[in-house]
Amino acid sequence: MRHIRSIYVFCSIVTSVHSGASELPEEGELTTNFSSMSLRKVPEDLTPITTTLDLSYNLLFQLQHSDFRSLSKLKVLILCHNRIQELDIKTFEFNKELRYLDVSNNRLKSVTCFSLEGLRHLDLSFNDFDTVPICVETGNMSHLETLGLSGAKIQKSDFQKIAHLHLNTIFLGLRTLSHYEEGSLPILNTTKLHIVLPANTNFWVFLHDGIKTSKVLEVTNIGLQKSQFTGYESQQNLILENAKTSILLLNKVDLSWDDLFLIFQLVWHTSVEYFQIQHVTFGGKVYLDHNSFDYSNTVMRTIKLEHVHFRIFNIPQESVYLLFTKMDIENLTISDAQMPHMLFPMYPTRFQYLNFANNILTDDVFKNSIQLPHLKSLILKDNKLETLSLVSCFASNTSLRHLDLSENMLQHENDENCLWPETLVTMNLSFNKFADSVFRCLPRNIQILDLNSNKIQTVPKEIIHLTSLQELNLAFNFLTDLPGCSHFRRLLVLNVEMNLILSSSLDFFQSCQEVKTLNAGRNPFQCTCELRDFIQLGKYSEGMMVGWSDSYICEYPLNLKGTQLKDVHLPEISCNTGLLIVTIVVIMLVLGMAVAFCCLHFDLPWYLRMLHQWTQTWLRVRKTTQEQLKRSVQFHVFISYSEHDSAWVKYELIPSLEKEDGSVLICLHEGNSDPGKSMTEHTINCIEKSYKSIFVLSPSFVQTEWCHYELYFAHHNLFHESLDYIILILLEPIPLYCIPTRYPKLKALMEKKAYLEWPKDRRKCGLFWANLRAALHVNLLDTRGTCELQTFTELNEVFQGSEISLIRTDCL
Repeated sequence: MRHIRSIYVFCSIVTSVHSGASELPEEGELTTNFSSMSLRKVPEDLTPITTTLDLSYNLLFQLQHSDFRSLSKLKVLILCHNRIQELDIKTFEFNKELRYLDVSNNRLKSVTCFSLEGLRHLDLSFNDFDTVPICVETGNMSHLETLGLSGAKIQKSDFQKIAHLHLNTIFLGLRTLSHYEEGSLPILNTTKLHIVLPANTNFWVFLHDGIKTSKVLEVTNIGLQKSQFTGYESQQNLILENAKTSILLLNKVDLSWDDLFLIFQLVWHTSVEYFQIQHVTFGGKVYLDHNSFDYSNTVMRTIKLEHVHFRIFNIPQESVYLLFTKMDIENLTISDAQMPHMLFPMYPTRFQYLNFANNILTDDVFKNSIQLPHLKSLILKDNKLETLSLVSCFASNTSLRHLDLSENMLQHENDENCLWPETLVTMNLSFNKFADSVFRCLPRNIQILDLNSNKIQTVPKEIIHLTSLQELNLAFNFLTDLPGCSHFRRLLVLNVEMNLILSSSLDFFQSCQEVKTLNAGRNPFQCTCELRDFIQLGKYSEGMMVGWSDSYICEYPLNLKGTQLKDVHLPEISCNTGLLIVTIVVIMLVLGMAVAFCCLHFDLPWYLRMLHQWTQTWLRVRKTTQEQLKRSVQFHVFISYSEHDSAWVKYELIPSLEKEDGSVLICLHEGNSDPGKSMTEHTINCIEKSYKSIFVLSPSFVQTEWCHYELYFAHHNLFHESLDYIILILLEPIPLYCIPTRYPKLKALMEKKAYLEWPKDRRKCGLFWANLRAALHVNLLDTRGTCELQTFTELNEVFQGSEISLIRTDCL
């Protein structure tokens, strides 16, 4: 089974129909493509709902009546470039919706006519008909718009059959031509007539009749000799009287210079307003006097010569240049002609548009005085121009609005003066050799400026203000930073893609507030803090950045290389030095205030000193054996109390503990201080050298900070592992709410009621003392001595007004 390619299409079929109109399928219709498959007959398994069928470029030589019978929806049928020799139009009688039929470039010799009333496009060109295949049925196709024909003989009688039809386009694709009956073409009623001539055909007769046939006349494949014009020069007036053509197009022209000259002269006096010649080759010997051209009596407005090639000929080029510039029309184009120079008459001309693109013009073209006061557009693209200031001097005497100098070798030096007309608003200076200095040679009122593909590194600050500039293209240059807009206050569109931009400048964000469209893609961005504002602009500009975000990729640093800018996160605090300093200062102030509050409210410095002392003790304990620890203990008990309770301690507690045999060794609050030691060291020393510590609790004790410190040291005593090391004596009741929150250890002990309470009833004191002695039941190894703790006079001066008793240890 042959391979079938069938697809649903939602676009138009693009098919060449020799510049004629095309019948195109509508959206959602089925297209079946069998093109270029070497088919010798029409496939039998076609989908009935096919609307477009392409069978072009195959080997079909015959069509059967049954080939398309099932395709009731068929609208477009393309059969061109096959080998079909006979065609019966009745083959398509069941294709009621057929609108487009192309059977061109086959081997047709005969056609059996049948009226397809709905047909709009019929192409029978480039076949082997002896006469033009037009019959009465063709004249009945009232909807026909485009008709392609061919035939070796063209006669008036053939065209008479369709003279009543008003067609958009008639295409005569002639493989051979043996006879043409003059006056045949003007019988046709068409808007456009396109004729493709076979070789060695008398072009003049078709030009003569064609100009009297349609509004648009196009003739392709022109090659003739001067003798072919003989006898027609006298008919110029007749042509002028009956001419219809306003647009004349000649393609693939190969003529002598005299032939081309004569064609221009003949057309000059007709109704032609637009004359275009493409792909023209001319040269050879010259016989005519080219100074005899008659420039009078014309409606010509535009002449275009494109893709011109010269053969060797001996006519001075100046004559060629002046032939065209003396025509004094509105629009003149001579492009791709390898033209090295151009001359203008000494008098003012009315040219408004000049296009000399794709030539080899040099600066010499501007060295002579040129008077073009009405010139509005000048295209000098792809030439050999080098000096911008020369162009400006020439332009100063014109009314230029648009100037294209792209693809030259232009430069500008700083010391060269530029004089531009005030009317110039659009300039294309791309693909030249301009450096930064070009900004000093620009028109003041320029609105659109293209400087892409030059050697610009920066926009100088010392330039005139281009207050009207709206679009600036600096792509493919060597910019290292986004340019500012201080000189372009009305700039709306900026293109700086493919430069060397690493980051954005502060000047850009400050001065380019009016820019609505920015293209800065494909630059080697350095994704650091300097680019943060630019990244934010891309993320939140809502379509302002062209190509965002695929064209905006980090190049540096290496850890971000290849990352799109939209994925780079640069926190403001790390990029804003001022904000970072303020944040650090605020944090330092808060920390300072917190430390100050802790110092004042919690006596933090003291805790730190205590921690230091505790740490030193812990380190010392780690280095001391248990035996050494036991030998270092010299006292049974250390007593801590407030100054307010000193009387009870001295006259009740101590006498009761010592009244038996004096074997209980006690650290007292009396005695001489040990020189060279601090109060803290004395306290820790006494706690370390005592088996147990007694704390006399009372409301006064709670209010005395130093008593709390002694309790803190005792509770964290590293030399004692037992939990009964501390003995609490509650001398007076203490409500829990009276204990400050900064004494959590004391509050915890009070809640557990782990204390001995001093009885108010003196009769119960005996039991109290017995319990206390039991709690103090210890043996001190061969040690006798007393440790008297006395209040330092010096420290009392420091803590004046407080009830803290400071101690000194005196060991015996």
